[in-house]
Amino acid sequence: MAQAVVETKDLTKVYGENFTAVNKLNLRIEEGEVFGFLGANGAGKTTTLLMLLGLTEPTSGEVSVWGLDPTRHPVDVKRIVGYLPERVGFYEDMSAAQNLAYTADLNGIRASVAAPKIKGLLETVGLGHVIDQPVSTYSRGMKQRLGLADIWLKEPKLAFLDEPTTGIDPNGIDDVLALISSMAKKGITIIFCSHVLPQVQRICSRVGILSKGVLVADGPIGSLGRDSERYRMEAEVDNATTAVVDAVKAIAGVEDVELMDRTLIVTASSDLRGQVSRAIIDSGALLLGMRIEEFNLERIYKRFSKEAQ
Repeated sequence: MAQAVVETKDLTKVYGENFTAVNKLNLRIEEGEVFGFLGANGAGKTTTLLMLLGLTEPTSGEVSVWGLDPTRHPVDVKRIVGYLPERVGFYEDMSAAQNLAYTADLNGIRASVAAPKIKGLLETVGLGHVIDQPVSTYSRGMKQRLGLADIWLKEPKLAFLDEPTTGIDPNGIDDVLALISSMAKKGITIIFCSHVLPQVQRICSRVGILSKGVLVADGPIGSLGRDSERYRMEAEVDNATTAVVDAVKAIAGVEDVELMDRTLIVTASSDLRGQVSRAIIDSGALLLGMRIEEFNLERIYKRFSKEAQ
């Protein structure tokens, strides 16, 4: 089992006398994951991030970030964690290079080491042509790119990205998502908070869904999308006879087979595309194509959120 980067046990945060923002959260995020953290406004995502960063103290429960308790060791946690808020802030009268040099100085990185690294990072995030321009001239998307460079400069073990593509044009979104994927390939574990579900589905290996402070779903998108771990396959078949249907039904693990025009719809307890293909061909039919159902994160999110109400 991979090492746990983030681990919580019954983590709870109560404000005032009766408002529970996070309720007995049990979460484990492993090294190298890109974890999508989902929930409507007020679901408890931001409160959870604040507890992971040591910026607010839990009411009860346990929390660990790389083996450290953020409440007791907030400075140590901040040294190994990068955080990109929804609205990133920089010194507007300074250039991108100057802002990053300031970050390097705060993190104890020598100027001789930081300078070439900063230049390379700004090239990587697509800001090499404006490296010396004041940040006040930057668009929202350019500032988000600078924010990613700022995180990357620290070489954190873990990065929290809160709505990193808000206000960015479509081309810029593609670039930012590519940069995030690059960070993950460099070994940075990422918690990606976003309400834009197709983006989450595109880059995240696993998602957690919060609803009213409760973690109502946690797992790979494919697993969450299946109804009781059932797989749905569609095979386009030329000359789909009764014999073909019967041969597919006879496969161990197949639960149901429907024939609609030239399409066999097969429901099974596991991914049986190989066995289904062989049964169709051995029955004398021509297999024109096959696909397994792809799970739409938006439908998954709506289902779990509705069930939690």
